[in-house]
Amino acid sequence: MEQKEDRVFVALMIVASAAFVWVVVPFFGAILWGVVAAILFAPFNHRLLQWMPGRHNSAALMSLLAIIAIAVLPAAVLASALVQQAADLYGEIQSGSIDFEHHFNQLQSAMPHWAHRLIDQFGLGDFDTLRARLESSMAEGLRMVAGQAVQAGADALGFFVALFVMLYLTYFLLRDGREVADRIDRALPLRPDLRRALTDKFLTVVRATVKGSLIVAVVQGALGGIVFWFLGLSGALLWAVAMGFFSLLPAIGTGIVWVPVAIYLLATGLIWQGLFLVFCGLFVIGMVDNILRPILVGRDTRIPDYVVFVATLGGLDVFGFNGLIMGPLIAALFLTVWEVFIATRQE
Repeated sequence: MEQKEDRVFVALMIVASAAFVWVVVPFFGAILWGVVAAILFAPFNHRLLQWMPGRHNSAALMSLLAIIAIAVLPAAVLASALVQQAADLYGEIQSGSIDFEHHFNQLQSAMPHWAHRLIDQFGLGDFDTLRARLESSMAEGLRMVAGQAVQAGADALGFFVALFVMLYLTYFLLRDGREVADRIDRALPLRPDLRRALTDKFLTVVRATVKGSLIVAVVQGALGGIVFWFLGLSGALLWAVAMGFFSLLPAIGTGIVWVPVAIYLLATGLIWQGLFLVFCGLFVIGMVDNILRPILVGRDTRIPDYVVFVATLGGLDVFGFNGLIMGPLIAALFLTVWEVFIATRQE
């Protein structure tokens, strides 16, 4: 009889947990970023508690204000400037200030014969054909945007609700994080030593990997944007954001942005600009990853680049934008579990 009651209770627990997950799924992204923010700023919150013992509410509030000042407000300013620069760039294209046909003819005249044959095979040798394809793609994109325009207000409201949920959750995780962690620790059906090793190793790897990736992306994007601005290239902020995004993919990196631009500058006769961009790309933007990442992440806790690359691409495919974090998190959990398992077997 008692065994049957235990089975019923376990089934009830599974159903209740599944129902809770189903309810909070709409705020998956907000919860994810709230947990990540709490993990990253937990050491800062701990230092505040050392300065003012027992004042958990004040420490958590100050940590939350630091998160808003360091991450939320700069992201909002960046998004606003990005939209404005995209609108300005679109206006320059519409007004003819940016003459794509002139640039296309310049680049085409500087190409070797084998490159001419290659682009002719793809039907891109004629600018009118290329422009028709671009216009067709833009028209399709505009139709898609128009179809989503009705939901813009709801999407904006949903974004601010998600942001509020994230900040609200972050505050309580910072304030009660130790208690929440202890409850989860006690609930895991593992031996105490195995549980402690798994938790400590996972949190260390996650904190180092996420912090390192985000800081390196911001620094590389900022340096790339400054170089593009110095060279007088249009849309420097757009290029900066693109380089920051691609820097999260180790096998691709910022080179996917600056290498084609440098080739274009050299091919169109802008020799010193092209050489300067190559120099900065290799020895300034590219070296940031080699210098900063080992300092921020450490060699012992660093996830191999090929694992980060595959996990990030898979995370983007499965989770969308949240995959930038979910992919490395899942990879960190996978490697941590196997590392603890191997260490336990050896002991």
